[in-house]
Amino acid sequence: MKQKIIFGLSLLTGLMLINAGLNKFLNYIPVPEDLPENMKRINDAFMEIGWLLPLIGAAEILGGILFIIPKTKALGALIIFPVMVGILLTHIIIMPSGLVMAAVLMTINLWVIYENREKYLPMIR
Repeated sequence: MKQKIIFGLSLLTGLMLINAGLNKFLNYIPVPEDLPENMKRINDAFMEIGWLLPLIGAAEILGGILFIIPKTKALGALIIFPVMVGILLTHIIIMPSGLVMAAVLMTINLWVIYENREKYLPMIR
């Protein structure tokens, strides 16, 4: 039963990450009108840098795909972890309105990392 729950949560999380990553390339989700001024400046800075959003988008797409596949879920969780830290910190500091969803996604990611901890041990030995 636990494996089915993990797969279901991983599937939903992976699809959300893939969607967010594709949006970085295709811009099909409109930017909300009520964004805080700090967030608008951050978005402008990301657009100015040029290479950062495609890099984050590629990590989200790759991590989301790997997160869905049971055999590669542990690798997907590691790839997406730094992105999730950034998302969580952004919502804690700048935009608290999305904090609940960011915390849920981070919790799922940490759960997957915890469940696959044996796979990471050879990297730290």
